[in-house]
Amino acid sequence: QVQLVESGGGLVQAGGSLRLSCAASGRTFSSYVMGWFRQAPGLEREFVAAISRRGFNTRYAESVKGRFTISRDNAKNLVFLLLNSLQPEDTAVYYCAAGGTPYVAIRGTEYDYWGQGTQVTVSS
Repeated sequence: QVQLVESGGGLVQAGGSLRLSCAASGRTFSSYVMGWFRQAPGLEREFVAAISRRGFNTRYAESVKGRFTISRDNAKNLVFLLLNSLQPEDTAVYYCAAGGTPYVAIRGTEYDYWGQGTQVTVSS
């Protein structure tokens, strides 16, 4: 069982940056692929970024590639998402997720545990 708690969301102007954090409970954090997803009002949840167990491999949605960076610290059970050059269309609730796949998954159905989410709002 893994419990995930996101933090770091907030209100930022277009062009600004935020760093989201996700703290995981348990002693098996390094055995999970970690992902970030987001859901805007009225829209379906979408994949944002994911990182392999040891952090060597990452995947990004095309819409955030070059602007967002995912990283993890297995010693501290933390995963991060650095959001740069934010745009109003990035406004959403951002969710952290943990999955047991042997590859870097991008579908939400491949993740087993989810956090409660943190709100990111980008003003124009």
